[in-house]
Amino acid sequence: MSQSIDLTAMTLSELQALQKQVARQIETYEAQRVQKALAAATEAAKEHGFALKELLDAAATGKRTVAAKYADPDDPSRTWTGRGRKPAWVQARLEKGASLDDLAI
Repeated sequence: MSQSIDLTAMTLSELQALQKQVARQIETYEAQRVQKALAAATEAAKEHGFALKELLDAAATGKRTVAAKYADPDDPSRTWTGRGRKPAWVQARLEKGASLDDLAI
């Protein structure tokens, strides 16, 4: 569908009205796409014997938090699990000669 609209012949108020119409249509289009995707996901879950909510809840609870293993002696609220990049406070302590055992909780 390719309609050609002569925008140069339109007044400012007509252009603004068209802009609002286009924005509303885009929102409607996106909402319809979300509903289609949700319906497809619900159907796929159903085919496997689940409700979509069950799968989403299972995915959300699958994330576990890891207990902190190290704490800053000067500020015990600053902790690190030992995973990922070392925080700046850990790196600074190590550069001053401390070991991770010195920071262990």
